[in-house]
Amino acid sequence: MTLIRRLSRVAPLSAVTAGLVATLIGLTSSAAIVFAAARAAGADSAVLASWMLALGVGMGLTCIGLSLRYRAPIVTAWSTPGAALLATGLDGMSLRAATGAFLISAALIALSGVTGWFARVMSRVPVSLAAALLAGVLVQFGTALFAGMQGDFALVFTMFAVYLVCRRLLPRYAVLAALVAGIAVASGLGDMHLASVDLAFAKPVLTVPSFSWQAAIGVAVPLFVVTMASQNLPGVAVLRNDGYDVPVSPLITWTGVANFVLAPFGAFGLNLAAITAAICTGPQAHPDPRRRYLAGVWAGVFYLAIGALGATVGSLLMALPAPLILGIAGIGLLGTIGSSLTSALSDTRWREAAVVTFLATASGVKLLGVGSAFWGLIAGLLTAAATGAISRHRKAAAAPAETQAEAPDPTPGGHSVRPAR
Repeated sequence: MTLIRRLSRVAPLSAVTAGLVATLIGLTSSAAIVFAAARAAGADSAVLASWMLALGVGMGLTCIGLSLRYRAPIVTAWSTPGAALLATGLDGMSLRAATGAFLISAALIALSGVTGWFARVMSRVPVSLAAALLAGVLVQFGTALFAGMQGDFALVFTMFAVYLVCRRLLPRYAVLAALVAGIAVASGLGDMHLASVDLAFAKPVLTVPSFSWQAAIGVAVPLFVVTMASQNLPGVAVLRNDGYDVPVSPLITWTGVANFVLAPFGAFGLNLAAITAAICTGPQAHPDPRRRYLAGVWAGVFYLAIGALGATVGSLLMALPAPLILGIAGIGLLGTIGSSLTSALSDTRWREAAVVTFLATASGVKLLGVGSAFWGLIAGLLTAAATGAISRHRKAAAAPAETQAEAPDPTPGGHSVRPAR
């Protein structure tokens, strides 16, 4: 009994499930893009497996280390927009030049953390706009849950129905039950092709970097920009939205350092996760916010396992039907989308700017290689300036401390969300 009690404390089923779902979604949503990027650089199967190993180790160690250090569910990921950029930007470039670009980008990320400039920028982003940005990033997964019923009704509707029943009877295990139901239905329909999965371990392959101004300007700098603007920005918003006031600069620094060390083996664009992190920061991970850091730790454990089995990832991806992945992603993010919208719209001073931020981010617009999360925030800030929200905010900030203390807490559930320093 003592052993079971200890196991339930370090590995609560809801936290383990949240970590597993986050890892599964992170892997299946963009691993194919990583493969395309590696192929564009001329990587063979061994180098491709090394890339997955380096990324898995980098994400695993940073998830585990940072979650334990700050007792917060800190989840990292590779940059999906960065992988898409590499899939085209590395075409015709040597593997050594690509590795040099990875090192330059990682150094820039670490430098932005050490100098603290990214934290200073984030400390000036209003909570309402950050929450609206997060909701805009996640809403596509919520709508995909119901859009998936059009083509795969039996699979997706069963998952949703099981989730609703368990949400009422066993709320802590509702997401896990939906995942199990989805796998069972997919197997019954013959959509699972596990026989094609080959079990093989990945081995590190060292690539000696070379540096050129073409790779620096054409790959390294754009990779740095899209990682910071499209990934780290909403990643911080996720933590703030659920009340985790962790210092931003060390998080950015450590992702950059880990990326720099592992770049010769294929790691690129390591950053704070947004979509997968939201699964681990919400109540579905654990009813006690102080215990949700375990979801981040378990996500790291699963990422390490994925890295070790990097050569198996490709065949495994082909075995899982896409509607199952999109369905469980939408189900797992329902609570986070709701709390984000509540936080975004609760303060009337920022409401219009928050709506603009949400819509622009949800549109998926991509300009100059930078994703909609960045442009949504820019649109929201411009709207706030035009409607006078920023000036009113400054006047309120200049008011006496006792006046500010009387202001209602705009965050859901009364969580304290303060600017990270």
